[in-house]
Formats: sequence, C-alpha cells, structure tokens
Amino acid sequence: MKKLFDELSYKVSKIVTEKYSTSFSLGILALKPAIRPAIYAIYGYVRLADEIVDSFHDYDKATLLERFRNETNTALQEGISLNPILQSFQETVNRYKIDPSLIAQFLHSMEMDLHPTDYNSERYQEYILGSAEVVGLMCLQVFVDGDKTSFEKLKPYAMKLGSAFQKVNFLRDLKDDYQILGRTYFPNIQMKLFSPEIKHQIEAEIETEFKEALIGIKMLPASSRFGVYLAYKYYLSLFTKIKNTPAEKIMSQRIRIPNSQKLSLAMSSYVQYKIAVL
Repeated sequence: MKKLFDELSYKVSKIVTEKYSTSFSLGILALKPAIRPAIYAIYGYVRLADEIVDSFHDYDKATLLERFRNETNTALQEGISLNPILQSFQETVNRYKIDPSLIAQFLHSMEMDLHPTDYNSERYQEYILGSAEVVGLMCLQVFVDGDKTSFEKLKPYAMKLGSAFQKVNFLRDLKDDYQILGRTYFPNIQMKLFSPEIKHQIEAEIETEFKEALIGIKMLPASSRFGVYLAYKYYLSLFTKIKNTPAEKIMSQRIRIPNSQKLSLAMSSYVQYKIAVL
C-alpha cells in the first residue's frame, strides 16, 4: 500500500507548486503527463528550502536548514521519508539518477541567504549556480530521462535559462530583497545609487542569456519542449515589463504579471509554438 503514500506525496508537491507559482504551474501543465509529477517534486523541494530562508523570520533558520539538509540526505540514502515533499523528491532523484552534487550546491546557495551579503562577481555567480542553474539541471535530467549524452548537450542552455529566470527574479524582487531581507545580489552595486544605466547593463546580460537559452529549448524532447517554452515566454513577458519600468519604480514596487494575462499568454504562446514548430 506504499503506492498510496507515494501518490499523496506527489500530490502535496503539486499543491505546493500551485500555491506558490501560477507561472510554473502553467508550464508544468504543458508538459507530458508522465513527467509532471517529477517536476512538481523538484519545485516543491526547492520551494520548501526557499521558504526556510525567506519567510521563517521568527525561527532559527540555520537550524531548520541544517535539519532539512540532514533529512534530505537520510531520505536519499534510505529511499523513503515521512515528509511528503522529501518523499516525492527522493523518489524523483533516485528514479532519474539526479546527481547529488546538484542538491548540495542548491542547499549551499540557500545557506548563503541566511545572512545579509553584498555580493562580488564571484559570489554572485556561485549563488546563481546553486539557486537556479542546478535546479534547471535537475529538471533537465527528468526531461532527457537520464540520458547522459542528451544531458551534456543541453546542459549549457539549461543553465542559461535558469540564470536568466533568476536574474529576472532579482529585478522583480529588488525592493523586498533589499528593504526587508537586506540582500543585494547584483555585484558591486550600491542599491541607493541604482540607476537607469545600471539597470540597462543588467538587462543586456539577461537578454543575451534568454537568446542562448532558446536554442536549447528547441532541442528539448517533445515531452517537455512546450512546457519549458511556456515558462520562457512568461519570464520574457515579465522581463519586458521590467525593462519598460523606470529604475526608481523598480526600487519601490514589485513588478508582476496578472494571472489573467498569464492565461492569455499561454494561449498565444501555444499558437506561436505551433507556427514555429519548435
């Protein structure tokens, strides 16, 4: 009867995804049904870790994160966990042979968030690698069904897409990260001096990564191609809105895409996808 618990575990991961991210939920729905549970499991896991460092301000975050790390390792070693999120994640990791070093790198970046930090270029790249690029690689391992040749071929593009997504998040969340959490991710920048010139420099970097990532999206298996393309189009839309927003406004409010617009975007993206035959 363990099958019932496994089904529950994946359902909990799906609920977490739907609760926290409309955009990724829409993207996952555009994947083939067979691989959706694994991507829900990955998102649910990284979301739980992210919540520890971003939301649990009245608790000992360092202790909670270390406990989460230990419970993750135990679940992976034993092949089971009573925590439904960890249960679906460990099963996904073991089924698709996801490299444990990716998980360790991710948790390292979460640990970096425990203390306010002004990032230099090296630590900035280190953080993006663990917080975004390796998550893209976990998903890629599912998309290629563990095929090593395909994984290595698509790896650079998956990392570019994860990096672009994360940097868009940084711009979107600039106000809260700086004013509430005391974080400044962009290297060698004084937030008090955040200017249109600095904003344009960051945007140019993101734009290049989006273009490179699209090359890899076109090479994905059909089972995942449209789902990833939809997430790409959503973030590209958010990025365009951010580009059209003055620097001073970025510092004073969070830029969003309304859910109604996301649904319209999903429909238009499907038409574009079919026309382009990605």
